[in-house]
Amino acid sequence: MCAVDERHIVEFVEEGVLHVVDVSTEWRFTGDELRRARLALRLERDLELNLAGVALAVELIDEISQLRRELKRDVK
Repeated sequence: MCAVDERHIVEFVEEGVLHVVDVSTEWRFTGDELRRARLALRLERDLELNLAGVALAVELIDEISQLRRELKRDVK
């Protein structure tokens, strides 16, 4: 779905960028994780970030999104 080799996805999981839902026989990812994978790949490609940089950027983007949701909820 992301058009990258399996090792790339394994590295994202090991670094904490992606989270596996089911590990019984095959790794499974939610739709949100697929969006994270695509975001991570864009950050890596467009900004030329290394794996640690991608992990940090994705974490910060998630945190900003969470803060915005909380702010909208508090304003209403």
